[in-house]
Amino acid sequence: MRIAFFSTKKYDRDSFSSLVKDYGFQIDFLEAKLDHQSAILAQGHDVVCAFVNDQIDSKTLEILSKEGVKLIALRCAGYNQVDLEKAKELGIRIVRVPAYSPEAVAEHTFALILTLSRKTHKAYNRVRESNFSLEGLTGFNIFQKTVGVIGTGAIGRAFCKIALGFGCKVLAFDVMENAEMKKIGVQYCSLDELFARSQIISLHCPLTPDTHHIINKKAMEKMKDGTMLINTSRGALIDTKAVISALKHGKVGFLGIDVYEQEEDLFFQNLSEQILKDDQISRLMTFPNVLITGHQAFLTKEALHQIAFTTLENIAAFASDSELVNEVKA
Repeated sequence: MRIAFFSTKKYDRDSFSSLVKDYGFQIDFLEAKLDHQSAILAQGHDVVCAFVNDQIDSKTLEILSKEGVKLIALRCAGYNQVDLEKAKELGIRIVRVPAYSPEAVAEHTFALILTLSRKTHKAYNRVRESNFSLEGLTGFNIFQKTVGVIGTGAIGRAFCKIALGFGCKVLAFDVMENAEMKKIGVQYCSLDELFARSQIISLHCPLTPDTHHIINKKAMEKMKDGTMLINTSRGALIDTKAVISALKHGKVGFLGIDVYEQEEDLFFQNLSEQILKDDQISRLMTFPNVLITGHQAFLTKEALHQIAFTTLENIAAFASDSELVNEVKA
């Protein structure tokens, strides 16, 4: 079984190479991002392994199908980058990693909250320059704040537990309410009520047509002035243009994002010697109350190991014609 592995980084090589010998597969690691231009590199391979910002649209799928690819193994949870209807039409099956380390993303989410609330990133830079002044570093307690959680899947639930551990009151919105969360003190409510009551709002829902720009101008108008908004889920959950306006007018008091709706041309690469052509993220980086990380919330040793293991198990199940428990269908 030959696997064309797109969007390869060093940590991918390390985590997959340590396990693949147990499966007998051949992985060809490719640095190129998967799209209709690079899809031809899958020639001679049975399986394609893709990541979150690979473009698996209709044109890409047609090329992969012509090259004989029958399985696309996503090494991520999200699958909004895949044209599932076209994949079904071409007979290409799609598998994913639905849960690798919910705690990794949840902990990073809280790291963003704590950094913004206590300004430790600014303090770090000051002390490096022998500036020990505390002026401008006044923060606020997380204890007893009302935290709104949109989406209580595996990551959302892990985040709720951390927030409760900090002594927060936790509100949640999800189309499927979770009995375990209710039992430990999470209060489910409508989305409008969550917007109106929360001082911190964290997004943990998938990107679907229904959740696209779930945080838009109207949603932010319902929030308290100075609300902290955190997104470690999918970039397009937030209308970037609208949140820039809300930051300028003080409706959003703090913004922490690990994802960005136009990130596919930015994240996972070193652009330090280039001029950014994306005016919106350039504008976001000028705000002193905005913290951006480059889609690293998943990046822990434990998560990488689980991603590699589940991905290889998915491929092994396909190779043996077994049930694909992590298959995504149109």
